[in-house]
Amino acid sequence: MKTLMVTIPETFELDDKEALMAIASQLYSKGKLSVGQAAELAGLSKGTFLETFGGFGVSVLNHPASDLDRDIEHAKGYHI
Repeated sequence: MKTLMVTIPETFELDDKEALMAIASQLYSKGKLSVGQAAELAGLSKGTFLETFGGFGVSVLNHPASDLDRDIEHAKGYHI
């Protein structure tokens, strides 16, 4: 992993974990990181990340409708 150093004014109340979560959430929402990668960046398990990141304005369903359409068509080929 890369190391990134960020200087934040002391008047800005944001702890390290909150900052990492905000960065990870935004990178996930932009499609730059997978859920697993974002969770790792935030120092959380995937489950905890998914439970937490909604508070940062990010939706779990972070895929365009075209992806859903493709997934539905792909699933139609499977039989149980």
